[in-house]
Amino acid sequence: MLDHDALDGLVPETLRPKTRKIVLEDYQLQIDIGFHDFEIGNPQRLLLTVEVWVDETSFSTADAAESAWNYDFLRTEVATLIAGRRFNLQETLVREIYAQVAARPGVTALRVSTRKPDIYPDCAGVGVELASF
Repeated sequence: MLDHDALDGLVPETLRPKTRKIVLEDYQLQIDIGFHDFEIGNPQRLLLTVEVWVDETSFSTADAAESAWNYDFLRTEVATLIAGRRFNLQETLVREIYAQVAARPGVTALRVSTRKPDIYPDCAGVGVELASF
């Protein structure tokens, strides 16, 4: 086991962390989204990535769940948000997710992006992104 107290003061100031980020990457959803006739009522695959920068106090230094920023809510709140709903636009979905996460304590920066990976055969996906920077 690593003794963090024994290492205190050994990390040069230039290597001290400047940011702390939590990532939910390519969360795969089946969602009724789109405004074209062929999309309405036909759930399609959507990939969601949420990157959350948190302040130092929200990024646990202890190996204990109670001191950590709870990132489980990223999946559960998104699942709750989309349950039984349809969206015309990725922009609307991204705005709603962004607002939910931005309101959480400890968030200092945020990026939320979605993409539909199955729309164009010659592209990895088409999507939208909101970021605080």
